[in-house]
Order: sequence, then structure tokens, then C-alpha cells
Amino acid sequence: MLINYTVTEESFASLESYRADSRLNLKWHPIFVLPGWLQAWWQIFGSSAELYLRAVRVDEKIIGVAPLFISENTAFIIGSADVTDYVDFVIAPGQEKGFYDALLADLGQKGISRLDLGLLRHDSSVLTYLVDIARGYKYDINLRKEDGSVELELPATWEEYLALLTAKQRHEVRRKLRRLTEAGEMSYRSITDRASVNDAMSGFLKMFADSRQDKATFLTAQNESFIRAVADAMAEAGLLRMCILEIDRTPAAMVMCFDYDNCVYLYNSGYNPEYRSLSAGLLSKALCIKESIQNGRERFDFLKGDETYKYRLGGTEVPLYRCQITMK
Repeated sequence: MLINYTVTEESFASLESYRADSRLNLKWHPIFVLPGWLQAWWQIFGSSAELYLRAVRVDEKIIGVAPLFISENTAFIIGSADVTDYVDFVIAPGQEKGFYDALLADLGQKGISRLDLGLLRHDSSVLTYLVDIARGYKYDINLRKEDGSVELELPATWEEYLALLTAKQRHEVRRKLRRLTEAGEMSYRSITDRASVNDAMSGFLKMFADSRQDKATFLTAQNESFIRAVADAMAEAGLLRMCILEIDRTPAAMVMCFDYDNCVYLYNSGYNPEYRSLSAGLLSKALCIKESIQNGRERFDFLKGDETYKYRLGGTEVPLYRCQITMK
């Protein structure tokens, strides 16, 4: 039976309507492919490229979404490695072959000769489906490990989590938490509503820049605008948690994370250098893990970067790949 695939031009608004329609069964994963995230990135960074938002349909039913931009005959998934940890296409399970065949044909008709896709998890649809499809077309493929993300499978209780750590790290977490509570009145809370998050953002960004020189360097005006925009978009969608660790009612550390699809993504964090001796930065993440366990989440994603604290808190590396496909 001949299946009729069509490719249609879309907008961020139409993508948001598709995400809200559970009947489509589209796999919006990871969080970095949600329409709000894509739109925030495009508004801040996309001025020099051509937007290519497309949906692939079978008899008018959408089976997948391609959130791409085009620059010099090369197609990229919307995002950039310094602010977007890993990416993928949005496809209904079981429809990968038809989606990629239709998308590659449409890109070819548009004169696109190359796809530069990264960063990608091993379980992305690009690596599990598109690479083999491209090989079938005899396209040139350059696939290489380029980075790593760190993540943690969460157990059911805090005590079970502590048991996963080495004896030394378990002792250190308990000791540091005890020192923190002895230093003053300690509190830990999360804010999630849009207005409160926006009010807290300037304080968070100051801690972010004060906590490490590389973070201060990273916080250009453009990157700050993006962090503010994506925080606002994710808060509006009900997916952002701004976690605040306080000593005697003074913020000592803050964590900006996203709570989506049973996973907590630790996106950015900062601490007040006056509380460095109390390990406020490390403990704010430990308490974020504790809260995630209490909320029944299944995975904690520390995201890119090989900072030592991620491994001390039980994380393990997941490799991230870059895939470049040249279409002949």
C-alpha cells in the first residue's frame, strides 16, 4: 500500500499546539526540543540563519517534527552547544523510517547538502534510526563522541540514595549537612510560579557569576538574555524549579532546574562565596536531589560538564555524540 507523506511548514505556535495534543503521540524528548525552549533560543540566537520548522504528515496526521535552522546549505537542530545540552527530532514511536525518508527528500529538494546534528545521546532517534537510513542512501556519515553528560537513576528514598554513594562520600554529605544546620537556621525551598522566578532571577544570575570565573565569562549579555527567556518560558509551562538554600534567611546558593517527564535537569547553579566554607554550592544540589526523590522522580540529569561534584553525588557519564551527514 502506497503511503502518502507530506511535509508542511510550521510555526512555534503550531508546534505548541501539537505538543498539547496527546493523541498525536509525539515524543517530545529531551526538554531541549520543547517549543518554548526552541523559540527562546531562536529569538536570542537565530538572527543570522533561516528557520526551518517542518512537520511530516501521513494523510494529514502528524508523525514527526523537524525543528531545524539552515545556514550555508547546512541544516542544524535548533540550539547551540553552550546553552543546549543535547537534542533530537520529535517523532511518534514506530514512524521513524517514514519521517526521516520524507524529511531527507524535502531537505534535498531545498538544496540542503549537509546535516550537522549534535549533541546527541546514544538513545536519540538520530543515532538509533537516521544513521542507518542515511547509510542506506550511501550518504557520508561522520559520527564521533564529542562530550559527556552526567546522570543519576534515583531510588525511592533518600537513605537508599545515600547508600549508593561511596562510604567516604556518604560520610561527607552527612557531615556537611550537619555543619550547615549548625551554622544557622537552614531552609531549602523551591519556587515555580512565573512571577516569583522572574523576581529571583537577578539574584540567581549574580550568584552564578560570583561562584566561578568561567561562569562569569560565560554570562555575556546575550547568554543572560537567553537564560532569562528560557526560564520564563519553562516557568510558564510549569516545568521550572528555582531551588533556594538559605542560612538565617539569607540566600546562600540557588539551583535552576527543569522538572519534566520524571526527570530533573540541573541546568545552572550558583552560590554566595561567603558560604563557600559551608559547601553551600554542593549541598544545594544534594538537597535538590533529595527533593526530586521525595517528588517521585526517576532520573536526575546533571547535564554536560565533568565537574567533580557530579560524580561525588553519584552521577555516571553518558557519552554525547555529534553526527554530520553529507547527502550526495
